[in-house]
Amino acid sequence: MPLELQNLTGGYALTPIVQDVNLTLQTGEWLSLVGANGSGKSTLLKLVSRILSPQHGTVLLDGKAIHSQPPNLVAQKLALLPQQQTLPVGLTVRQLVSLGRTPHQIWWQWELNAGDRLKVEAAIKKTQLEKLSDRLVEQLSGGERQRAFLALALAQEPKVLLLDEPTTFLDISYQLQLLELLKELNQQKDLTIVTVLHELNLAARYSSRIALLKQGHIWEVGIPEEVLTPNAIAQVFGVESVIIHTPVGLQVCAISSVL
Repeated sequence: MPLELQNLTGGYALTPIVQDVNLTLQTGEWLSLVGANGSGKSTLLKLVSRILSPQHGTVLLDGKAIHSQPPNLVAQKLALLPQQQTLPVGLTVRQLVSLGRTPHQIWWQWELNAGDRLKVEAAIKKTQLEKLSDRLVEQLSGGERQRAFLALALAQEPKVLLLDEPTTFLDISYQLQLLELLKELNQQKDLTIVTVLHELNLAARYSSRIALLKQGHIWEVGIPEEVLTPNAIAQVFGVESVIIHTPVGLQVCAISSVL
């Protein structure tokens, strides 16, 4: 089990946003965290990625507590694609992606070795950025920039990839391109993925399991067909809905607010 959350509680200062969360992820699983605004989705991801320290409970990565391990060792197994990236000025795409090899380098090693360079080029190729590899990151479009930061994460060669609303600000074409790429990595590389997704229908289409969050608690977790029911959606989102079965699987049609 690459990732396990045990009684995880945390938030900001002394205020707990996420409380008593228990989750276990299998290798190669794709779990999406969904819920209304303020339900604790992004806070939970920050606790899992070490951005926040838990007030109670533990996050285990390959059976070891991540908050008591050196950051570089955690980064060799776990990578994060945040919702808002800090945009580097003056770095090319290749230079940005090369930063993904930092956790694997000895502290005095300044240059990438041949093996590291191959892995950087593989990440650039996987995200279809070959023609943009020498372009400055600040010159990229939103979709291209998202792929560049995904390539940075892939260059780390993580076992677990965390993504906080990766489709935000992307049009539908770029959303599908990004999620199809993640699906390919998930299936071909056995990459374990955790996403925070705002769009229920994308979560239903791509996820192995979905965790519904409400007020910092896990309301329900399971395969999309089990958890995305009209009753659960009404309880968690305050929306009356109809479930439709389509060629790409279950989809949710919102009818009206029930609040």
